[in-house]
Amino acid sequence: MTSQQEHGTELGRFLRARRAQVTPAEAGLTAGTGRRRTPGLRREELATLAGISVDYYVRLERGKENRPSPSVIDALARALLLEDEEHDHLRSLAALAARTASEPPPTPSRTVRPGVKLLLESLRPNPAHVVSRTFDLLAHNPAGLRLLPGIEDWPARQRNTARYSFLHPAAREVFDDWENSLRGCVARLRAVAGTDPDAPDLAQLVGELLLKSPEFARLWERYDVRGRAYGHKTYHHPEVGTLTLGYQSMQLEGTPGQRLVTYYAEPGTPEHDAIVLLDMTAHEQSYNRTVQTTTPSAHSQGTRPNGGSPFTS
Repeated sequence: MTSQQEHGTELGRFLRARRAQVTPAEAGLTAGTGRRRTPGLRREELATLAGISVDYYVRLERGKENRPSPSVIDALARALLLEDEEHDHLRSLAALAARTASEPPPTPSRTVRPGVKLLLESLRPNPAHVVSRTFDLLAHNPAGLRLLPGIEDWPARQRNTARYSFLHPAAREVFDDWENSLRGCVARLRAVAGTDPDAPDLAQLVGELLLKSPEFARLWERYDVRGRAYGHKTYHHPEVGTLTLGYQSMQLEGTPGQRLVTYYAEPGTPEHDAIVLLDMTAHEQSYNRTVQTTTPSAHSQGTRPNGGSPFTS
């Protein structure tokens, strides 16, 4: 199968997944008699709602038609009741399907600019970290790591917030709304898969999660692409107790999809006191680990070992 056919199939996967989630009643159709074999709209129903032929829609869904016009895409988006973000994703899939085959893209760089690391330091005590487009944890300030208890026990190259959410035994207890956190992770990964399906960093992570997590496999099939860039999250943290924090995710311009995610609380609140404590204890533990790995000669000379940087990359 050619790369272009695979891209066309990705468009088909999205159409099938969204079609299955729209009921006839939601689409304004009168429910007919007899048992329906599909959970959502039939192909012919969607084609009629979009004003296109059934044969054309079937070829589009199966990847045999890869150049749908903007008007067809817009009509399908209306018929599928897509939100703006989902509509944009459908446009991106259509554009991708029309491209010629190309070489597989390289793995995006994991390098975080020094200025961004300084920004992470300036945000203390607010927890903050930088993640890749596939949720690799690339850099963090002290509380930005400790907010996810247990992730520091993983090797730096394995630290990934999506992997943590689905596979770490602590995650289900830490996140107050674990299911919603999972949906947000999958939606962002699905968005990457739609526009860059051959990406090696994505394929490796998705393959691992499909194999190890039934929850991921179930949500992956839904093909949701709407994520939240801001809001509030509640954590049940083993060190500082239960706290609800605001969060904001920001795309870092000039990077291969890196995002800065920061959490915050109003000064003077118990939540703010908790993140101050989290920042202090995380920094102290980082310093103590550095002291323990200092060579004996440094201690024998009475010199204070270098505390090092709280950042990783």
